[in-house]
Amino acid sequence: MVSSDFGPREHPDTLVLFDVDGTLTPARRFVTPEMQKTLAALRKKAVIGFVGGSDFVKQEEQLGKDVKEDFDYCFSENGLTAFRLGKPIETETFITWFGEDKYTALVKFALRYLADLDLPKRRGTFIEFRKGLINISPIGRNANQEERDEYEKFDLEHKIREKFVNALKEQFPNDNLTFSIGGQISFDVFPTGWDKTYCLRHVKDEGFKRIVFFGDKCFKGGNDYEIYTDDRTEGYSVEKPEDTIAILQKLFNI
Repeated sequence: MVSSDFGPREHPDTLVLFDVDGTLTPARRFVTPEMQKTLAALRKKAVIGFVGGSDFVKQEEQLGKDVKEDFDYCFSENGLTAFRLGKPIETETFITWFGEDKYTALVKFALRYLADLDLPKRRGTFIEFRKGLINISPIGRNANQEERDEYEKFDLEHKIREKFVNALKEQFPNDNLTFSIGGQISFDVFPTGWDKTYCLRHVKDEGFKRIVFFGDKCFKGGNDYEIYTDDRTEGYSVEKPEDTIAILQKLFNI
């Protein structure tokens, strides 16, 4: 039975989870009033949450300062940082799992690979360490939106991230790591099983009979693939936030 903590809902045993970039918001941009209105209406029908690879600060920037009040669940870094009704949930860290020596070897290899890439532009913050993963960006996370758009087109043509991931897989074949391409400019490295399905362990005892997931990178190798195809979820693939709204309107009559 679902906890009464969530208050009255039309479908109290249904949880709806969302990716952030490309699903609730345009990539690295902000939630629109229309999406906020849709989510508020949905929350009267079901329990809602988001799950993304970015840290909570970035998601708070995109979804608003009241994000912990607007969502029942907030799962940052795939659920390694997690909140239930605004209160933190205890989780693990990547560095204690992987170890300093292995982490150093991985970063040294990635830095050498980055140095040898032939790219039209480079900015800053090429490797970002987060609680549950490493995010690697060939152009650098400090690129502005115009530069991100340019790089995305370049990457699609030259498969920079795909080749980088393949090189890491060859170099570290036995370390139980997963490599996932997401967003416009980067990819994530994390322990196998610590993809977005990690967040599901936080809700397994809540009594939900239906877990619906929306994401825009649901193809194999995309960072929504594992949770989209998981037997515990009912997955919907979208290309933009407008698709999310349209499907929600049909599914929940809002």
